Amino acid sequence: MPPISVTPLTTESAVERTLAVEPAAGRPTGRRTADPLGVAALVATVCLWSAFALSDRALAASSLRPADAALIRFGLPALVLAPALWRRRGQFTRAAGLRPAAALKIVLGGGVPFYLAATYGGALTSAAFVGALVPGMVPLFVAALAVRTGRVPRGLQRAGLGLIGLGALALVAPDLAGVDGRTLAGVGLLLLASGLWAIYTVGLREISLDPVGSMGLLCVPTFAVIALAALLGVLPSTLLTHAAPHDVLVFLLVQGVGTGICSGLFYATAIRRLGPERCTTVGSLSPVLTAAAAVPLLGEPLTVPVLAGTALVAAGVMLANRRPVR
Repeated sequence: MPPISVTPLTTESAVERTLAVEPAAGRPTGRRTADPLGVAALVATVCLWSAFALSDRALAASSLRPADAALIRFGLPALVLAPALWRRRGQFTRAAGLRPAAALKIVLGGGVPFYLAATYGGALTSAAFVGALVPGMVPLFVAALAVRTGRVPRGLQRAGLGLIGLGALALVAPDLAGVDGRTLAGVGLLLLASGLWAIYTVGLREISLDPVGSMGLLCVPTFAVIALAALLGVLPSTLLTHAAPHDVLVFLLVQGVGTGICSGLFYATAIRRLGPERCTTVGSLSPVLTAAAAVPLLGEPLTVPVLAGTALVAAGVMLANRRPVR
């Protein structure tokens, strides 16, 4: 495959200026009005999450290994954003307001543990499982984390979260009826990935970094760990030996550009402008898109449980967003 060239950025780009928002620390947490940029970023994120779920499932049939996909997913954003991250190097010091606990939530919740759990879990199950259990269950984990700070879902929000959970279970119910050890292990890994992503989501709201800096905090250390593990043989890799150029190109576009760069920037922007609870509940619509797209792309059936599950998730999202969490 011909090499991909990346032109270094010498001045702050329009994207950086757009995404460079004020630190979230100390921001009031009252009722939020609709933010056009935040809503647009969230809608784009949901679509890209569906693409990630589909590519995550397709990885099992490709010439790439999970470590290869991770190198592409985190390495390309680190390379493209390197000049912008260098200009933000002062933000990554403790004196500049980077909270070590929040940084750890981002690195662990969205980095190596999350990616490996989601990738191996997807290889053991299906695209519907990935879409239902990873973004689908995140609102429940975020709500559980919010209870510790006194922000308890009430009324319609509680009912909406319940519907989201029921919808996610309905999506995977047919496979759970005849569950085997392989599927059960995959479900456990996907639930672990969902819990880790909830921690990552909360961490995004707690740090005093703009979306570009948040991406750097996630991608650079994660890429370094994955690369070291691949070089030492801890994680098998075929990226430089037997990987098919077509597979590499597809994952460069879907996971490197789509998930790695675009969804990372969009999700961080949406979290800071709309808040984690709203973002994760709307993000639960990702299983609907994933299940629908898996029919023509992966040949997976569109069954009655899938239709019922997606309807429950959609209804739960609408209810959960009727009023803010107290």
